[in-house]
Amino acid sequence: MSFETFDSQLDYAILSTVDLVQHRAAPTGPNDLPIYDVLRYHLGFLNEQFEPVRVNAGKRIRPRLCMLICETAGGQQERAVFAAAAIELLHNFTLIHDDIQDQSVYRRHRRTIWDLWGTAQAINAGDAMFAISHRALNRSIEAGIDPATVLDLSTELHDATLRIVEGQVLDLGFEQRDDVAVADYLTMIGGKTGALTRCACWIGARMAGADTQRVERLAEFGSALGVGFQLRDDILGVWGTTEETGKSPADDIRRRKKSLPVLMLHERATRSEQATLDVIYDDDDVTDDEIEIVLNLMRQYEIEQDVQAQVRSWHDQARELLESAAIDSPARDELRGLVESLEARTG
Repeated sequence: MSFETFDSQLDYAILSTVDLVQHRAAPTGPNDLPIYDVLRYHLGFLNEQFEPVRVNAGKRIRPRLCMLICETAGGQQERAVFAAAAIELLHNFTLIHDDIQDQSVYRRHRRTIWDLWGTAQAINAGDAMFAISHRALNRSIEAGIDPATVLDLSTELHDATLRIVEGQVLDLGFEQRDDVAVADYLTMIGGKTGALTRCACWIGARMAGADTQRVERLAEFGSALGVGFQLRDDILGVWGTTEETGKSPADDIRRRKKSLPVLMLHERATRSEQATLDVIYDDDDVTDDEIEIVLNLMRQYEIEQDVQAQVRSWHDQARELLESAAIDSPARDELRGLVESLEARTG
């Protein structure tokens, strides 16, 4: 299946589910509430004036994983399309709420929902996106999945949501702590980022009817890939260019984010350097001069190279799990290529 076919199928599953929900809105209210167009805006189908456009919808790695894993576990990708849509919608629910919590003004080079329509309506939009994601999953019955299996998939998706929320709680808590260790951080991203990629792969394998051992190995493949994905994000958050990321250079430092590069630096720095870092990260605003101090220390301690080595290690683990559990198929080849591209991605 080409990316064009994948995107068109996913677009259909997402938009038709939003339409379905909108036109089955509560009978006490109108079915043209603007909240549904707000969702379409966030998903890249409308502009700020709610006029049709098609803009960057994100990488869509998670739904892609779901459908590819379904094939490489012995099933047909088309059977997983509504589940893939559910995973993408759930991911976007988390992004809407993350943007509120982080006060991010831009997402995918476009203004965020809370910045355009206010925090309260953005919370409503995120809640609606969450509900619609589960409506999409339930539509897997239309793709021939039996109701008992759909119930299992729903349980897994809810559990993954809880892991994501737990990871976000830890992440926000880290902002108030001075004792966050690298191990703490890896635990956090295992939930916040790894849980949904794991879920995408678990659901894809489960829909293919794979045995328990294959399902779990492919789920662990997704988990390892998710952690590696986040660590690569950490590199881009410090060393990525505006053209690559859509954000200011060293944006994670400017935002005083305690990502892996910062935590590794703090562990390696001298006490005097640690004290300097603590002063910088205790300020409300980080100046350009302070950013340069942090970057110079990271160069001194070769932090970028060592974080990339961690990325490579997690992707190596993902490759081993894929080879041990995937059935020989074009989907397996595509998954191999996906692992390679994610390890070196620049945006």
